Amino acid sequence: MKFVIASDIHGSFKYCTELLKAFEREGADKLLLLGDILYHGPRNPLPEDYAPAKVAEALSAVKRKILCVRGNCDSEVDQMVLPFAISPDYAAVYADGVNIYLSHGHREVPPLGEKDVYITGHTHVPLCESVTTDGGKYLHLNPGSVSLPKENSAHGYILFDCGTFYFKTLDGKVFKEVKI
Repeated sequence: MKFVIASDIHGSFKYCTELLKAFEREGADKLLLLGDILYHGPRNPLPEDYAPAKVAEALSAVKRKILCVRGNCDSEVDQMVLPFAISPDYAAVYADGVNIYLSHGHREVPPLGEKDVYITGHTHVPLCESVTTDGGKYLHLNPGSVSLPKENSAHGYILFDCGTFYFKTLDGKVFKEVKI
């Protein structure tokens, strides 16, 4: 399975369109969204080309390929206009022998086991770190933000393909690679 994993679109039609172009270019099976789809949030500036209704409409083209978890800026009203379901705070997928757990990242970390991968958004900063707990060591990844990257990071996403996570800018340039 091949996944494009992205977070924090925050209603930017421009960057949503760029993400959808990347999704098509990658030929991915699924688009895994880590929340904060439409609303920019009270602590964020308005993203470029802020148009939540247009974002919902654009995502409808791939609605059957989307798995989305709820972010702290997602509301019930967002679910009424989005053409796909927003899952509760967590979701899990199993692909290429890897347990991948998804969350926006604003809630507590679920119980994770040895060699699990936990992917969150929320901070708008790419992250790749190994975390040791009493359950073992897991990998914590964050793709950063599609529309409002912080700490001089790029507008980006993660591509998961054949057991490898590729951190990419929206134009497809790899800036980090993690093989499981």
